Amino acid sequence: MFGKVCLVTGATDGIGKETVRALAEAGAAVVGVGRNPAKIQAAMQDIGETPGSLEFLTADLSSQAHIRMLAEEFRRKYTRLDVLVNNAGALFTSYRESIDGIEMTFALNHLSYFLLTHLLLDLLIASAPSRIINVASDAHSGSQLNLEDPGNKRRYSGWDAYGDSKLANILFTYELARRLAGTGVTVNAVHPGFVNSNFQKAAGLNMRGPLSSKEGADTQVWLATSEDVEGVNGKYFVRRHEAESSPESYNQEVARRLWKMSASIVGLPLES
Repeated sequence: MFGKVCLVTGATDGIGKETVRALAEAGAAVVGVGRNPAKIQAAMQDIGETPGSLEFLTADLSSQAHIRMLAEEFRRKYTRLDVLVNNAGALFTSYRESIDGIEMTFALNHLSYFLLTHLLLDLLIASAPSRIINVASDAHSGSQLNLEDPGNKRRYSGWDAYGDSKLANILFTYELARRLAGTGVTVNAVHPGFVNSNFQKAAGLNMRGPLSSKEGADTQVWLATSEDVEGVNGKYFVRRHEAESSPESYNQEVARRLWKMSASIVGLPLES
């Protein structure tokens, strides 16, 4: 990975931190994204010296303005992007809205992936062969997006909103893969497994998964680095194996409608 530039969101804790650690250990120039300066400092101290370089940029990815500033700051510092790992996410047990007035789960878990990817897409294409990894979840199974009310404001359930956002991640992955065919940029989604991290604690849930953060990060690190998946595009992976996602995730009409709606919300051209 020497000479490669990688950007990882949600990188101060859990599988995000283990992902930046592994990529920097592999020799890449790694840029992590975090919201909390204290947690950024703690992550930097924990990871320490690596063969590659590691720096963090600060942004609240539930805010479209912050995402745009993040992309601008990254572009000022780097002229290429080889790997983008969209990893930031959360589960909110009670209804909240982002600063943009959007249900928080949808804003953070889906729209941050959609907007940041678009803002950096020209760099990814110019750096091809390059890779995008979208961290999803098997929590998408059984979900069906209500595109008239994507955050389920009228009948809010934190688990339902989370599952819907993870379905949106996969629909976005498959639609983006179709649109990127022939560019040399690949995009794949991954289910990291049920990880014992602060994700559940942050949501106020008293539950822990069987996997360590390092184990949970393994597949996305592999997708970012392995020659085994060179050129593989538009797939869903679980534990380094290609897997079937839910039937609804392959609905191309829903994917196109989600794309159009997302572009409208974040102010991108509808034909993009």
